Amino acid sequence: MSDDRRLDVLRAIVEDYVATREPVGSRALVERHMLGVSPATIRNDMAALEEAGYIAQPHTSAGRVPTDKGYRVFVDRLSTVKPLSAPERRAIGSFLEDAVDLDDVVDRSVRLIAQLTQQVAVVQYPSLRRSALRHIELVPVGPRHLLVVLITDTGRVEQRTLETDAELDELLVARLRVQLNVCVAGRRLSELTGALDTLTAAFEPVHVSLVASVVTIIEETLAQESEERVVLAGTANLARVGGADFVGTLGPVLEALEEQVVLMRLLSEMAEDEATVSVRIGRETQHAGLLETSFVTTGYGDEHGAIARVGSIGPTRMDYPGTMAAVRAVARYLTRILAGS
Repeated sequence: MSDDRRLDVLRAIVEDYVATREPVGSRALVERHMLGVSPATIRNDMAALEEAGYIAQPHTSAGRVPTDKGYRVFVDRLSTVKPLSAPERRAIGSFLEDAVDLDDVVDRSVRLIAQLTQQVAVVQYPSLRRSALRHIELVPVGPRHLLVVLITDTGRVEQRTLETDAELDELLVARLRVQLNVCVAGRRLSELTGALDTLTAAFEPVHVSLVASVVTIIEETLAQESEERVVLAGTANLARVGGADFVGTLGPVLEALEEQVVLMRLLSEMAEDEATVSVRIGRETQHAGLLETSFVTTGYGDEHGAIARVGSIGPTRMDYPGTMAAVRAVARYLTRILAGS
């Protein structure tokens, strides 16, 4: 039996099952697909695919449905991610480019992915660890309180308030602001330590305490993992579009989605995949609540590489080519927007 033909049969089964939500029989394959072989040959191929674990029969006298293993082969054999149409690309661009700040960009992106895929959308905020600092602002907010504002190249803004030992000298604060921005502009966290350590040498001993306190609060803010977060949209899509695909209940799926630590773990693991668009199918998510779902993600960032990820979660019976195309397209526009911000 031809391996190429067997893959054609598997691909046809996946496409038909995604489209109809019904188990696929040999007669349907003959009628809908130009496979170039007899129904008997297709039945033999389906038997071989079932024996190998790529498809399964949900109940007697039914057709066949893909297994996680079958979906994996289907996704891995996609030669390219199909491009979106020109109108779809224009719609994405115009929708995202009207955003006014980072929060608005993230909010628009997650709603857009949910709309395009009719699944749950996930957008991870740009990581402070992987972002570069664009500017630091120091604002006295009282005799002994200094507001430290960090603005990254992705538009993320973090604010911390520092209580000082002595009353603030506005001239000293202005001088420190200038020196800080000379040291940090365009640098990432990994590049900051040495630059900030030399900063205290530029100030008189009487001012070292203030400088050291500001440097410490900057380093602590950039190092905080607790600030990493994701935004979700479209959870109602699971009940409307994919509810019948979940054997038990939507409860475990929704509970898993509410656990930020679960999503952050998956996003972190998938960031290590070599594929441009990463896909975890069923048990590959390694979470009991997500065994009947698939997770499609890709990175977005700047000229230095990916700094966060966007994705879509839906039933394993999803339109993989369409979902991968939508996620990739939104990620590319996000990268373009952030690079130009």
